[in-house]
Formats: sequence, structure tokens, C-alpha cells
Amino acid sequence: MAYEVNRRTVLKSLGSVAAGMALSRTGFAALSASLETKPFRGLFPIGQTPFTQDDKLDFDCLAAEVKFCNRASVPGFIWPQIASGWSTMSASERFAGAEAILAAGKGGKTALIIGVQTQNNDLPGAIAFAQHAAKNGADAICSLPPKGDDAAMLSYYKAIGNATDLPLFVQTIGDMSVDLIVEMFRSIPTMRVVKDEAGDPLARVTEIRQRTGDKIGVFAGKGVRLMIEEMQLGFAGYCPVVALADVYQQAFELYEAGKPREAFDMFGRILAFDSISHADQYLMVARGIFKENTKSRPMPGMGDPANKPAPPTESDKKAVLKALDTYLKPYLRG
Repeated sequence: MAYEVNRRTVLKSLGSVAAGMALSRTGFAALSASLETKPFRGLFPIGQTPFTQDDKLDFDCLAAEVKFCNRASVPGFIWPQIASGWSTMSASERFAGAEAILAAGKGGKTALIIGVQTQNNDLPGAIAFAQHAAKNGADAICSLPPKGDDAAMLSYYKAIGNATDLPLFVQTIGDMSVDLIVEMFRSIPTMRVVKDEAGDPLARVTEIRQRTGDKIGVFAGKGVRLMIEEMQLGFAGYCPVVALADVYQQAFELYEAGKPREAFDMFGRILAFDSISHADQYLMVARGIFKENTKSRPMPGMGDPANKPAPPTESDKKAVLKALDTYLKPYLRG
């Protein structure tokens, strides 16, 4: 009879057999890597948060994002982070949204990463999100940093890392230093990825990789508008939004296969399509992931709502659909 042994079961067994015995950073990483079946490499888009017309979280559309990623062979999916509007949601909405996402992706190949950050440096709240993610089958957790100095951030991430045995994605912002990232790597055994959006990520990726021995993946954010250069510098993962994640993933696969020119051409298709008026506003609907009446919540600090772009007209929608069918259809997996 074959038995399925998962990562959490093995780690719990080790804990009971070798209580009090500390695993080294290298030993823990090697053990964990051997047990993780979903590699943290490639496209890990940030999920958008859909709402109904009466401002209720739309669980069907959240699930549709995950199902799209699985159909499209997208390696990962992260929710909720900055592009998800996490700060606009209540704790109950986030718990329910995570459950919908994890249920939709159960048995799929797309790794599901749940964001656990909270407002007002609420560490117990973040731990509650992390433990809820672990209980419901998440593949990893991700967190933005709290406000405070380096010592406060390190203490926070240690606590989050110790809250579960799930792999930890650390998101950097502001002026978080390479020294701080390296110290986190040395002191948090579950840390697997840094989604680096502090300072100039392209100027620091080589140092992060060298000083951590390439034992953590460095992920690119900021909309992944510099993907060609990011691939050349050895970024391991990329976090755009969902709508064209399958095309981004093909650019990554081509580059990994030693075909940089073909990767360049594939990424160029994304940039060309994004230049079409209202493409970014309508693409999730055009690809059948969101509904025509799906709405979003305004995010704090995103400027005067009166200055938002006008919604696409019927003519705009037809133009996006025509461009999708004419120019990108051969490259769509989802």
C-alpha cells in the first residue's frame, strides 16, 4: 500500500522524535525542499479581489481566478496583497476569501499563497491568518512588513515564521535593507522567498542571491514591467496581476529553455496588448474570469476617485475582445 507523506506530517513527526533538537538552516531547507511538491519559481500573480454590485465579496470570481491559473499552468497565486486591496477588507472577508481560494485550488498544481499582514502592527491577527491558511491547505504564507525599525520587522517575521510550518514569503517595501533580508534568511528557517519591492530591486538582486547562497527565491513585483532584465539578473519569480499570467509564464519558460529571443518576443506581446485602450480594465472580463458587473473597492491612498479612468464603453470592450482574438489567441492557455 502506498502512503502519501506530506511536509507537515513529517515535520511534526520529527518534532516528536527529536524534541529539543534544533535543525540547522541548511538541514531544514534541504528537508523542506525535498517535501515541497510545488516549486516556488515562475509566475505567481497577485489575485484581484472581486465584489458584487452590493459590495459583497464575490467568491465565485475568486475561485475563477484560481481555476484559471490551474488551467493555464501558472505555478502560483498570491492573495491578498497590495494589488488585491487587502486593507479594504474585514478579517471575516479575508478568512472567507482564503477558504474559497483554497477550496477552488485543492488538488491543482498552482501553489496557493495566502497573505497574512494586518493593519496597526496586529501580530496576533497576522498569526491568526497564518494558522487559518495552514489549517485550510495553503502552500505558503506571505506578509508585508509592519511599521517599525529593523528589529521590529525581524521580530515580526520570526513570529510569523514560527506560527506554522508553511514556507514564508517576505515582501519588502520602503527602505528595507539587504542586510535585514539576509538576517531574516539566517534566523527564519521557513523563509523561502523575498518579494523585493524596496528601493531598486534590480540593483540589489545579485547581492541578495550571493549572500543567501541562492537558497531563497527573489521575486519581482512592481507590475513586472522589466521582465527581460529581471530574468537576465536571475529573479526566480514574477508577480503581475492574473489576466495575462499564462503569457508571462510562457516568456519565463522560453527564457529558462535557453531561448531568450523567443522570450523577448513573447514579453513584447504583453507590452503591445497593454497599450490597447482599456485593456487593463476589461481583460479579466474578456477572458471569462470576472463578470461584466464585477466591481472593486477603492483603495486608500490611491488618489481622488473622481480622477479614475472612465469605464470602458461597449466600443472599447469590442476592441479589446477583437485584439485578444486577433493577436494573443495562439498564446493563451487559460
